Amino acid sequence: MTQPRYLLDTNICIYIRRERPKGVLKRFKTLVPGSTAISVVTYGELIYGVRRSDDSDRATLVLQELTALIPVLPMASDVAKAYGTIRGDLAARGQLIGNNDLWIAAHAKSLELTLVTNNENEFRRVDGLTIENWAKE
Repeated sequence: MTQPRYLLDTNICIYIRRERPKGVLKRFKTLVPGSTAISVVTYGELIYGVRRSDDSDRATLVLQELTALIPVLPMASDVAKAYGTIRGDLAARGQLIGNNDLWIAAHAKSLELTLVTNNENEFRRVDGLTIENWAKE
């Protein structure tokens, strides 16, 4: 099985599901199955979106279809270590980011995955985190 290379942020998952912007889905379709994954934190954010949906049954089905294509990665203790380091660095610089984004960044960094996001301004603050923005392609 292919090891993941990319960790998809919540906004990218939503773009894939909505097929907008088209470039995101186009790029996703060029990848080998298994080369993308989502953090358990992203999964939680997507479940929250399902619960807020006007049509939660349909939204649940769409989320199940998405996670059949893109596996959800659990967290190991290395992620917590990365989280603590990243949060400490950002706090020292007065540049904290959202808590869920911190966990997603730590997850990507601890596994040496490229984080795919349309939230570059937030994630660029994290030293050593590789990011790509497929929404700009």
